Amino acid sequence: MVELIDLHKSFGEQKVLAGVNLKIPRGRLTFIMGRSGTGKSVLLKHMIGLLRPDRGKILIDGEDVTDYSPAQWQRLRRRFGFLFQEGALFDSMTVAENVAFPLMEHTRLSRREIEKRVEEKLAVVGLLEARDKYPAELSGGMRKRAALARALALEPEIILFDEPTTGLDPILQVSIMKLIRETQRRFGLTGVVVSHDVPIALQAADFIAMLHEGRVVAFGPPKEIRESDHPFVRQFLRSAFEGCLPGEGSHVQEKHGD
Repeated sequence: MVELIDLHKSFGEQKVLAGVNLKIPRGRLTFIMGRSGTGKSVLLKHMIGLLRPDRGKILIDGEDVTDYSPAQWQRLRRRFGFLFQEGALFDSMTVAENVAFPLMEHTRLSRREIEKRVEEKLAVVGLLEARDKYPAELSGGMRKRAALARALALEPEIILFDEPTTGLDPILQVSIMKLIRETQRRFGLTGVVVSHDVPIALQAADFIAMLHEGRVVAFGPPKEIRESDHPFVRQFLRSAFEGCLPGEGSHVQEKHGD
């Protein structure tokens, strides 16, 4: 569904992507994992055209979209849904108005049709009773669910999730990930999740891509990732379960944000 070929990206003197090759399978849930600062969120932004690579290609459904114009990307993005890390809901709008916003901006549906679709999407995420509430009145988990409903509003083929469980307690993390998994399967979506949560990834993912030093060093179903003999993958998984970050201990490394 999405293919990245020899993707390179630098910001000034900092090289973030150093030849990423990755195929995102259609209709499956793929996790992108790795240390902070390795370019996971940068990859998502390339997939949706918010960043352009210095070198390499981006293919969607086999079509090279690397050099698309802003107008072409605008049309293409209607095939995408995006769940931002903090939800990015509009504070001045109710939950229903937030979900309706992309429909009002990008479709010619009637008000009645928009209201019907909003109700459908809120029902999917279990938020019908909160349709008239504002984001400030919602819990963290409810805001994530509202953001997911908005991401589903245009009925996308591909949905991107940037750290969807960040800031939630362990019970809510599992709940939100189950909802994402169930939604992806129900609608046959191609899903891409950036996450640091190894236990959830190993349970929920169809495929996992491990990003290290600007490249994908391992890709496959969770079982293959667990059994990988790549030194970084082994260290990353071990550290996640031991409660420390890869690189800490005998080899302390500076931590950077994505």
